[in-house]
Amino acid sequence: MPRRSGKAAASHLQLVDTLSEWRSRHVLARDGLRLHLREIGNRAGADLPVICLPGLSRNADDFEVIGRALAETGDRWVIALDSRGRGGSEYDPDWRRYDLQVELDDLFNVIDALGIGRAIFFGTSRGGLLTALTAITRPALIAGSILNDIGPIIEGRGLARIRGYVGKLPRPTTFDEATQVLRQVFGTHFTDMAPEAWARFARRTWKEGPKGLEPRYDPNLMRPLAELDLEKPLPVLWTQFETLAVAPMMVIRGELSDILGEQTAREMVARHPDARLHEVPYQGHAPILEDAPTIEAVRAFVASVA
Repeated sequence: MPRRSGKAAASHLQLVDTLSEWRSRHVLARDGLRLHLREIGNRAGADLPVICLPGLSRNADDFEVIGRALAETGDRWVIALDSRGRGGSEYDPDWRRYDLQVELDDLFNVIDALGIGRAIFFGTSRGGLLTALTAITRPALIAGSILNDIGPIIEGRGLARIRGYVGKLPRPTTFDEATQVLRQVFGTHFTDMAPEAWARFARRTWKEGPKGLEPRYDPNLMRPLAELDLEKPLPVLWTQFETLAVAPMMVIRGELSDILGEQTAREMVARHPDARLHEVPYQGHAPILEDAPTIEAVRAFVASVA
């Protein structure tokens, strides 16, 4: 077998090393809006890709730690999407289009642009709702699903709490101040987080702008929420979530969650033919996916999905 030249060998090593780093890409939505995603791992890998979908006002960086762990296990490609109005995706000039059906269409545009035929879907909160809608609309895409603190019964008190802060958080001037704001707002829901975890949370929530720190999402995201009448019972979505029975499912629940009740989580697993439940202690909505037990549980589930 002929020896490679030093130049070729160096190039090969550089390519392999790059696979362990997150890379940014953009895809156009049907209406021309520019959508941002991050990817890590081997796109041509033999293992099923994992598509990560963040929560309502969250972004792809929420999957930075766990996504890297998944990409480094086996030969896997991990994609994390910023929905319109979040992270590095463009903001929609019409806030009414911050709608699950529009965002589902965006997701399908990204999946088709990347040439993905089947994947494991990993959805946090609103991302879990998109995962359930995917199972309804294009079930053949679902090889497995991971739902992070979301289910068919959404607790109204948790939704009211979210409506109380999305687009309404105090505007900090420094990241130290931003960290303190998050501690004040979420401290009773995350009671055992290390200081460095709060600092990472702050940098995933705000960014440096021309006039100081600004949120990494369009504050208009709260406007559709403002129209919800929380005095009325929220719709129960068992029929929608039961479509996920097409493939193995993992449910992650924060022990202190006010969105996904313990009874609902256990019933989700009981109703599904192949499901497991993982509860994260000392964390509420939604678990931040950085603790070792959660990472190992997710890795084990993903490895079990064929």
